[in-house]
Amino acid sequence: MNIFVARLNYRTDGEALGKLFSRFGEVTSAKVIMDRETGRSKGYGFVEMPNDAEALIAIEELNESNFDGRDILVKKSTPKR
Repeated sequence: MNIFVARLNYRTDGEALGKLFSRFGEVTSAKVIMDRETGRSKGYGFVEMPNDAEALIAIEELNESNFDGRDILVKKSTPKR
């Protein structure tokens, strides 16, 4: 399952994001989206977890939780149309 994570601290990197979600199960990828012009984080990212049950628990537990000093938004990612 692909998970969308928003309101990230601008210092948070993909490694820290992956480590946070790995408490709930296997993480195949964790990426913070960076601005091409400035190289600075855009404050959101994506986490991929192969086990949907573990991913749903992670979403439920982490949504609106405090991570790196920010209350993050965590939800199932929906593909762009």
